[in-house]
Parts: sequence; structure tokens; C-alpha cells
Amino acid sequence: MTAVNTELKTPSNSWVERSLQSVWHPCTQMQHHETMPLIPVSHGRGAWLVDMDGKRYLDGISSWWVNLFGHANPRINAALKEQLDQLEHAMLAGFTHEPVVRLSEKLSALTSGVLGHCFYASDGASATEIALKMSFHFWRNQGQTEKQEFICLKGSYHGETIGALAVTDVALFRDAYGPMIRNAHVVASPDARQALDGETAIDVARRAAADMERCLQERAGKIAAVILEPLVQCATGFAMHDPEYLRLVRALCDQYQVHLIADEIAVGCGRSGTFFACENAQIWPDFVCLSKGISGGYLPLSLVMTRDDIYQGFYHTDVRRGFLHSHSYTGNPLACRAALATLEIFESDDVLVQNRIKAEAITQALQPLAQHTQVKHFRQQGMMWAFDAVFHDTNKEAKDEQAAKTFSRRFFTQALQEELLLRPIGNTVYLMPPYILNQEEISLVGERMLKVFNQVMGEAA
Repeated sequence: MTAVNTELKTPSNSWVERSLQSVWHPCTQMQHHETMPLIPVSHGRGAWLVDMDGKRYLDGISSWWVNLFGHANPRINAALKEQLDQLEHAMLAGFTHEPVVRLSEKLSALTSGVLGHCFYASDGASATEIALKMSFHFWRNQGQTEKQEFICLKGSYHGETIGALAVTDVALFRDAYGPMIRNAHVVASPDARQALDGETAIDVARRAAADMERCLQERAGKIAAVILEPLVQCATGFAMHDPEYLRLVRALCDQYQVHLIADEIAVGCGRSGTFFACENAQIWPDFVCLSKGISGGYLPLSLVMTRDDIYQGFYHTDVRRGFLHSHSYTGNPLACRAALATLEIFESDDVLVQNRIKAEAITQALQPLAQHTQVKHFRQQGMMWAFDAVFHDTNKEAKDEQAAKTFSRRFFTQALQEELLLRPIGNTVYLMPPYILNQEEISLVGERMLKVFNQVMGEAA
């Protein structure tokens, strides 16, 4: 592929310097960029990003888990170009438009109408806030004003706004803002890596569900909702669990009259193997949060889907009983049109079936890593793969500890040298590529991930 941007006049190092002077980059200790590379991206094509010097990188993390069908996808491009000539934006309070109506109808149909109402925002954390507020406000409208508390899982991550941090159990993200946060109840994770000798993933799921029930028994009259990521807790290191956990939690929520919020921001839109992750367990929650892949990775869009009885709980002549939450760009027509184009690709290309075939090929390509002596807990769910690096030389504990602390940064940097964009979480390496990899790219990923891993672990020896 041609990788040089001939129109670019400014050297790439100048763009990096200007960015470091003027842009505060997300989720970043900016001082680290004194030694870590900042990549000035020129353009993207398919699974590849290309920098301003013409070097390309296979986007193995879908640009923070958002890109489903490749960069500059011609079908999504065409839909957006058409929409630009019709309507770029109109406020959704008191108005509506074709893209938001069609998108809401299509998403509802994918749940067979169980989740029939969509409320829109722009980012995942906002969707979390909306679901939490809706649950809280619903119970107040029902006269159950004591139901104000929430339950989340150990290691959970649901966003970085204040309400979302309240149900996030990742110290790195929440500790600095502790005084601002209203704490939730944290219960055991069903992370299958916690299996004791002789236990299966289902056993771990049942133990975790029992812990959830203990909390519900004690606080049911106070709990508004349980929030969880179905099947995979991504930001805590791709902790994967058996679908049995979702079935058990759904039953507990019904028993104790508590809402179930499914945060499918990262694991929805086909990532888990089904369009909605909850479908793997054949259950529906009371709220589904979607973002990231819903627009194909093109434009900021998030939404919360919910049931009719919850919607009816706000339907009243008294404005104070309405859901008084808004964002200026709620239901933006361009973002909704990108989402519609994304759903059309799912349908026309039979993506879920094709992904199962592709997933088998990727898993096969990763087998040398799965069987590596310094790898444990190789795992896969749908179009997500992860494994944990093992530092086990007891004669060099201090060196091993330092190697573990710097593993993520060293792996990221070395992967860039091999044309791979990968960002481990701690000692967990994960792969979450676009759905469009061809066999050549799949083989490249497998071979180069193994090469990078060996190089990085060799440095620690």
C-alpha cells in the first residue's frame, strides 16, 4: 500500500512538538512522552494507521476499541457525505429527524422490542451517568426514595465522570477524586482466572453470584441497580467470565427488585460474538449502555436503551417526573447516520457469522503465544483475546518486579517497531482488532506479537 502523504509540508517532528506544547493527551502522564513516542497520524486505511513519515501500524486495539470496519471505510464515508448535504445537527428537544428515528427502531428490533426506548449522548461515561440517573429517578418516581445505592464488581470500570467513577473500582482512575465520589458497593468479580484447583469458570461465576446475593440480602431496600460489563471486564485486564454469571445476576435482580445495567460500551456491537453481549446468556437487562463501536469508530455517540415500564415511570404531566437530562449534541444526525451505516454492514455482510470464522483463524495464529512458557490465562471471547505475562525467576525477584512494572510501556514501544499498535494493561496483553483483517494480516499479527513478546521478555531475563 502507498503510505506517504505527499501533501504534507510540515515535518512530523514539528507536529509532535506542537502537540506536546498545546494538547493535553488523555489517560497520559505527559512527562512520559519525554521518552515514549508520540505518533503523528497522517491517515488511515482499513486496519492500518499511517504516520506522517509514512510508517504504518496495524491497529490491533481498534483505536481504543471503537473501529469495527476499518479506517476510512468507503460505505460509512458515503453515508456521512450524503448526510452532510441534508442535516448536520438539530437539537433533539422538541425536534426529531430521520437518522435518530431509524437508528432507535433498528436497535430496538435487535432486542425484539424488549428494550424499546433509546436515550442519546456522546460518550460512554455519559451513557453510564444516564443509566444510573434513570434508575435512581425511576425509583423516586415510584415512591421508593430509599433506593439510591448501586452495586458494581471488583475491578469494574464504567467511565471517568464523577457518577461513572462511583461505580468504577480501578484505583488508578478513582483514587485522586475520592472526596468527590459517592461510593458504591463492590462485590466479587466472576473473573475466571480466580478458579481454585478443581474449579471451572462456572464455579467461579456461582461463587461471585453468591457474594452478590449477600449484598442484596443486606441492602435490597436501598439498592437501585447493579451495573456490570457482560462477559469481559476490559479495563481491569480483560477479565472474562462465564455467561452463567449473567443468568444468575438477572435472576437475583428480579428476586430483589433491583435494576440490571449492562455496560456494553466496549463489549457490545458484535465484540462478544453476538451483537449484544447479554445475548450470550440469553437474558436482557433493564438498561443497555452502548458507545464506541456503535458509530463504527467515526463520531462520538452513546446511548442507553431501556424497557417500556421504565419509560412509563417518567411519563406524566408533572415536568419534575420527566427525565431532565440533556446534551447539546444528543442524537446528532451525522453520528446516527454513521451508526446506521455500521448496522447495514453488519446485516449485508453477515458480520457475526464471518467473525466466528475469523476468530478461529486469529486464535490459531496466536497459538504459539497461548502455549508460551511465560504466558498464562490465554483467553478469548468473540473478537477479543488476552493473556498475562509471567515473570517467575525467583532468583531475581527485584529485577522481575521492575520488569513487570515497565512491561506495558516496553511492549507498546517495541510493538510500534514491528508495525503493531498494541497497548497492554499492566501485564495483560490484549488484541481487539477491527473485524476486517484478512488472512495475511492475521498471520502478521500472530508472528509479530510473538516476536515482540519474546524480545520484551528477553530484556527482563
